[in-house]
Amino acid sequence: MSSSEQRRRQLAREKFERQQKRREEARRRTRRVTAIVAASVAVVAVVGVSAFVVAGKDDGKDKKTDAAASQSPAPEPSESESESKAPLPAMKIDKKAKYTMSLTTSQGDIGFSMDAAKTPQTVNSFKALADKGYFDETKCHRLTTQGIFVLQCGDPKGDGTGGPGYNIPDENLDALGKAGGEGTVVYPPGTVAMANTGQPNSGGSQFFLVYKETKLPPTYTPFGTMDDASLKAVQKVGEAGVEGGAGDGAPKKAVTVEKATVEKS
Repeated sequence: MSSSEQRRRQLAREKFERQQKRREEARRRTRRVTAIVAASVAVVAVVGVSAFVVAGKDDGKDKKTDAAASQSPAPEPSESESESKAPLPAMKIDKKAKYTMSLTTSQGDIGFSMDAAKTPQTVNSFKALADKGYFDETKCHRLTTQGIFVLQCGDPKGDGTGGPGYNIPDENLDALGKAGGEGTVVYPPGTVAMANTGQPNSGGSQFFLVYKETKLPPTYTPFGTMDDASLKAVQKVGEAGVEGGAGDGAPKKAVTVEKATVEKS
């Protein structure tokens, strides 16, 4: 690899780390605002019904939060993915089996195999979510075309802020080897891995599809492998680029997951 290419990737990772810090600061501010709003509501309840009626029509004026942190060049969901609010789904899969997740999308069928023995919690969660139609009619909201090369999906809100209300523990992190001198490992084309906030055990429902060799820290659970036809479908989305010509944003070729299923192989 040329020194210029190494430098470009190094800069991309450094940018990722800086933006993660800014995003974490934004989350803290969001939590503080939420706490203040909750406290204000409690005070209103104590003061009495008459005070509430007076203020009731204006109770939506100051609900803006600093949730629009800039996107980083590495996969990460936002606040709702980072805080566990519900238990993981009950374990119902066969931990010794392999499963296939099939996505019927507006850009063709995308499928990938999952090994439950290596990532039981992740596979069980995806099976439970798919069975209840969680991924149906959702958008793959994010494409990156510089430094790293992934298509990110799995957010029911379609804006990077959605999640199932619980967190999945990290699994299989040593599958791609130990981090080298740059603190990264290679996520080969065809890899499917969990997005997270940059904190341990913070995955939710968002995942990313690697369509070109990508170097990232070994902190994103690799849990699936696309077949050749699926990889080609994602590569075509990558080749079309990002809306507005940026290197990180909504894909120009919009990808909608029309139906998602998980079946035992």
